[in-house]
Amino acid sequence: MVDLNVEQIMEILPHRYPFLLVDRITDLDCEAQHVVGIKNVTMNEPFFQGHFPGHPVMPGVLQLEAMAQTGGVLLITLLQTHDLTPYFMSIDKAKFRRVVVPGDQLTIDVQITNLRPRRARMKAVIRVGDQVASEAELMCMVTDRQAGD
Repeated sequence: MVDLNVEQIMEILPHRYPFLLVDRITDLDCEAQHVVGIKNVTMNEPFFQGHFPGHPVMPGVLQLEAMAQTGGVLLITLLQTHDLTPYFMSIDKAKFRRVVVPGDQLTIDVQITNLRPRRARMKAVIRVGDQVASEAELMCMVTDRQAGD
């Protein structure tokens, strides 16, 4: 079991504020191809300025991004190099079941269901406490970081 703080996550992912959407990895199991991340949602998030004034709600698309970033940590770790950038290829079966608001702590659970060289299909679920907030099946690929520059 691996526990990563935000500084260690930033050594793996190229994302930075305001778009880094994973605060901690609490479980990373390469053998089981499974990872659990945490995102603490605060009122200071820049997207709350416009989504929605007087009724702050975390956009579903950013929940999907948090899933992909959490899965990206696992995928890059499995590939044993930090010189890669993860990219979305597809999003399937996305469902949003609960509104995410400031003060919520998201537990992001990602399981790789199919792994190929440099790409993976993943099943992801975000929970707030014991309630499912969102879920989706994602496909991500990784490319050399220099290729995107």
